[in-house]
Formats: sequence, structure tokens, C-alpha cells
Amino acid sequence: MTTAQRTVLDNSIRTNGATPNPWWANAVVYQIYPRSFQDTNADGIGDLKGITSRLDYLADLGVDVLWLSPVYKSPQDDNGYDIADYQDIDPLFGTLDDMDELLAEAHKRGLKIVMDLVVNHTSDEHAWFEASKDKNDPHADWYWWRPAREGHEPGTPGAEPNRWGSYFGGSVWEYCPERGEYFLHQYSKKQPDLNWENPEVRKAVYKMMNWWMDRGIDGFRMDVITQISKVVDADGRLPGEPGSTIADNPVGPEGYSSPFPFCSDGPRVDEFLAEMRREVFEGREGYMNVGEAPGVTPPRNEHITDPANGELDMLFQFNHVGVDQEPTSKWDVVPFKVANLRREMAEQQQAVAKAGWASLFFCNHDQPRVVSRWGDDSSEQTRVASAKAFALLLHLHRGTPYIYQGEELGMTSAHFTSLSQYRDLEALNAYRQRVEEAKIQSCESMMAALALIGRDNSRTPMQWDASARAGFMAADAPGEPWIDVNPNHAEINAAAEVDDPDSVYAFYKRLIALRHDNPVVAAGDWRLVDGTDERVYAFTRTLDGITLLVMVNVSGDCVRIPAESAALLGAAEADESHIVIATQGASLAAASLSKGKLEAWEGIVIQL
Repeated sequence: MTTAQRTVLDNSIRTNGATPNPWWANAVVYQIYPRSFQDTNADGIGDLKGITSRLDYLADLGVDVLWLSPVYKSPQDDNGYDIADYQDIDPLFGTLDDMDELLAEAHKRGLKIVMDLVVNHTSDEHAWFEASKDKNDPHADWYWWRPAREGHEPGTPGAEPNRWGSYFGGSVWEYCPERGEYFLHQYSKKQPDLNWENPEVRKAVYKMMNWWMDRGIDGFRMDVITQISKVVDADGRLPGEPGSTIADNPVGPEGYSSPFPFCSDGPRVDEFLAEMRREVFEGREGYMNVGEAPGVTPPRNEHITDPANGELDMLFQFNHVGVDQEPTSKWDVVPFKVANLRREMAEQQQAVAKAGWASLFFCNHDQPRVVSRWGDDSSEQTRVASAKAFALLLHLHRGTPYIYQGEELGMTSAHFTSLSQYRDLEALNAYRQRVEEAKIQSCESMMAALALIGRDNSRTPMQWDASARAGFMAADAPGEPWIDVNPNHAEINAAAEVDDPDSVYAFYKRLIALRHDNPVVAAGDWRLVDGTDERVYAFTRTLDGITLLVMVNVSGDCVRIPAESAALLGAAEADESHIVIATQGASLAAASLSKGKLEAWEGIVIQL
């Protein structure tokens, strides 16, 4: 890993508990959703050559790592998260040669490449699954196959092995006539779950991972990796299966029970992750392995990311991005409250205070744009102010920040108004199941939920300039992008922001540089301040006698600086010279401090 863009943290500073400190301890990761980043061949879908063409932009932004959503060969049922060949590139995105070129050009610029990897499931078009349909094939037990319930005709309602429902709608069980049995899929019916209980499955996965590492990639972000271990009884039966000694949960209003409690952070997760570390990563240097972690609590995050346990470097946890959703369904939305966000993020921070590490994110390909979700994109002024406020809030926490493409521009959610504009399998299936079939949600409320939290909100093309297709593809190309370009690209785009010192982009550059250069930001202890305030999220970061006070007004109102923060400021020389970074600039921040107030969406970091 080149260190051209940042200072390496001294080993006297504790980060995750490892010695020496990992290279990523003060790094910043940028997620690319390839199909929406840059199209170079006018087919409406972004490609690897497009990413290569934009590397100078990313290097100038200052990020250290590029995380690519899947580009493997795939039927694209779930936009590439259904992999048909782990060791080939889908023609939509290019070729293996294009991937090699991207790696070489990224490395020249001091950028690492981390690939998204899905090994909880494959596509049903993967050769392993095709072979698994034959009960006499060596791959017969590579997936979760089960017979129909006794007394029921296979393939008919009620014949499924248990009552579990898929996260993408319908049953988790799909009948396969060729085999005469059902297979388990927690997600789409074209995404059958691999059976990690079978050691041959694990060997094949590790062999493939080593192939990519040997090719020169710098690690993996592993999709839903904490769902690879399922709860089974002593005879290998899943909960709710006939004869199982483990009872299932009750059926919900959509007509199914949830597999989540039995398929997330299961009993063998630690064993499998430690084995993966030994078989793939041990003896290598300069890599990063990250796990998406459904069902993992903050204390479990500490265990999994503690280097002493030899599992993963960091995890993505989700409680903090579910604070505007009811626990029973993501489509039942509730008002955002800063108290709920603060509670969840504080728990994540406190869990890794002694060992382990945190991933910091508000946006990604599965989340809407934070500026529209919790901020205020109703005007240019409030959009810029709230985008900077959430950026400051996130990047001043302890951990590794992740920027999702366009977040550094303050890109907004899509604001789609018609179901026909959506492309996401999850959204379309949820609408059908909840509105049309189960009739448990009105069309109006479901459309409002999709507009707020639907995944397509973040998947619209990257807004490079004000041209007809936002610079994502040639303005005169004969086709159209795979999903609509946000009409506000004429005002919100990279070309308009890169040279504007007051832009959201310029503010992100400062935040990234601050993490690179200031050890307090990268590794300082985190402590919550004013933990009951309804609009201000405040905390301190402390290292080697230096303390930073972070205050962010997460509201559109001018508010008084809360008591504990005010007391800390009163005991220090809180003038403009001590302001480290502020969303509205140092002089305005100093004026706010002198009045004892924070303006709408104002964030200030001050050295006490």
C-alpha cells in the first residue's frame, strides 16, 4: 500500500489492538456501484473502463480504497449479487484484462481495490448449483436441499419444508423439478444459499478467493457473510422442518415466519471466519477484509474484529440505519430522531473502545441518500448544509469511514413518483407482496416508503456534469441509462463542485485530509456528550492530552449549545484559532460559539 496520500499512524497510538497498526487505521474507503458510475460504451451501464477513466478524480478526492460492487459474471437478477462465475467478469462491465488494467492504474495512484464478494449464495446459473441438481453428483450437498412435506404434492402451497419467508418476498423455498426437492434462498429465488456445513464448499470458496488475491486485488467486502451459518438441530434439521427439535417463530402478517434469527450470526460463524482468515489471508500483507454483518450486535462486532481472534478487520452493522423503520418491517417507516441515531452509534463506538474496529457509513448501494433521508434537500442551501452536517458527524467518529459514490457531492435520492421508475428486485417484490397480495399496506404509504428508503434512491447514475446524461454516458448516445438520471444533475454535479471551495465536495476533501493527518480523528478515544439533547449530537475525541469537541446540530432550527458542551467550551479558549473544521467556515463558527448557539445544520469541531 502506497502511503503517498496520507501519514501512517505511529505504532504508539492504539487503533484496533493490532501491532503494528494496520495500514487502514486512518484510511477512507470509496464505494463504487459500477453499473451507475461511468459508461464508456454507450450501452447505458457503467463499466470497468469507466472506473479507470475516473481514477484521477478519486485520487484527487484523497480516498485510499475503492470498493467495487460485484462485477463477476451474473444473470443480474439482483444487479450482480447473484454470481454465476466467480472467476470471470460479466461482459456488461468488461473483461478480466479490463480488471487487470484497473488494478494496475489504481495502484499507480496509491489506490487499493477491494472487491465485493457474495459467498452466502450463488446464482442458480452457477455451475455448482447446476451440478447440485443431481443427487448423485459430488456437488449434491453444496446447497440446502430439502424434500417436500410428507402428504403434500411437491411444488404446491404448504409443501415447503418450513414457513420461512424470503427477504425479497415469497417463500425461501423454491421447488426444483429436476431434483424433486426444494432449495433454500434467503434472498431471490435465483440466489440459492450455499451449504457452508459442507467442508468442500468452504475449500472451493477459499481457493477462489486466493485466486483473486494472487491476481492483485487488495481484499474483499463480503456480502451478508454473517449469514453463512444456520441454526440446525442435532440431526441437521432447520427450525420448523418436520421432526426438527427447534421451534420456528410465529408467522407474520405477510404469511411467513422470518429466517433472520436462525440464519444470522449463526453458531459456526466464528469458526468459518477464522478458517477463512487462515486459508486466504494469513501470510499476506496490505489487504483489508470487511464483512457485511446482518444480525451481529456491537459486542459481537468487538469479538469478530478483535485481531486476537483472527476473523475480520471490520464489519458493517445496520442498527443505526434502521432508526427510521419499525423492527417488524423496513417498509413501515417512522420519523427520524437524532436521539435514536445517537443511541445506536454510541453503542457501536463503545463496543470497540478496547479492541476491534468500526465501519462508519450512512450511505451505500442498499441505503438511500442521507441528505434526503435525514437531512433537507428542499433547497440548495439546506441541501449543502445538511450534507456537510452528516458528513462531519460521520467522519469524526472512530473507525473507517465509507463514502458512497456521489455522497461527496451531496447527491440526493431519486425522488421517483411511479413504480415503473424502480428497477430494484427488493422494492418491486415488496410492493407486490405487501400491497397487492397480503394487502397490509396501502399503495400510497408503500410508495412513500420506497421514495424514502428504497435502494434505487442511491443507484441513479453518478452526476459528473450538467449534460443530458450527467456525463455518465455520452449526451448523444443512442440508448438510455439503465435507470433514470436524477433531473437535479444540472445543478448537482462534480464539474460544478470540484473547484468551488464552499462545495460539499471541497468539504469532503477536508474531512479526508483531516483523518489522514490528525491522529486524534483517526484513533482518539470517543466519549458521548449531551446524551439527551433532542437536536445536537455531540461527543469528544481524545488522544495524548488533546481533546476535540464535536457538535452537530442535526436539525433545521437554530439551537442553543447544550449544557455539557457549553461547560467544556467555557473551560477552554474557544476562539476561531481553535476551530479544527466547521461546516459553515471558521469565522461563522466562531460567531456561533460567541452567541452560544448553533445555526441550522451547523457542525463545529474545536480543540479544547
